[in-house]
Amino acid sequence: MSIKLICSDIDGTLLQYGKKELEDEIFEQIRELHRRGILFCPASGRQYTSLRKLFAPVADCCVFLCENGGVIYKDEQCIAKNPMPRALAEEIANDLWTRSDGQGEVMLSGQNTAYLMERGLGMLKRIQFIGNNYQIIHDPSEVPEEITKVSVYLHEGVESYTERFVPRWKEANCADRRIL
Repeated sequence: MSIKLICSDIDGTLLQYGKKELEDEIFEQIRELHRRGILFCPASGRQYTSLRKLFAPVADCCVFLCENGGVIYKDEQCIAKNPMPRALAEEIANDLWTRSDGQGEVMLSGQNTAYLMERGLGMLKRIQFIGNNYQIIHDPSEVPEEITKVSVYLHEGVESYTERFVPRWKEANCADRRIL
């Protein structure tokens, strides 16, 4: 049996937190995999624009699993998308916004744009840092496309909100992700 595809997480794995660029050695390894007929797949919660910039020197050797699996790109084309039911996405976003005690900023992801309901707590700086396309909105109904992911940035951390949100939305693949 031969290997055809290798996937890797990005943030905190190939790219240490706080860094903006990958080490050149990673690009060399991806090129070598490509020479051997093995496709490399960055798998991330990031959007395609951010991943494409990060892997620009070897982007033609990659397939990109974006938005936590909501969108897949190859050769600069979206080859698969798994949108959420619109009503569910909007309900989750409204719940995260209203029940986060003013400490949550909500991001709804489209195919290649982040729609941010922000309060000036840091999420905007984060998505600018990683290079996302984004648009500021005030209500989830303003998103003009299918929604592939809903996430919340909790300024003070997730610990005090986990029990509030995870049980309620576990059927929607709720992830408790702590960034150190």
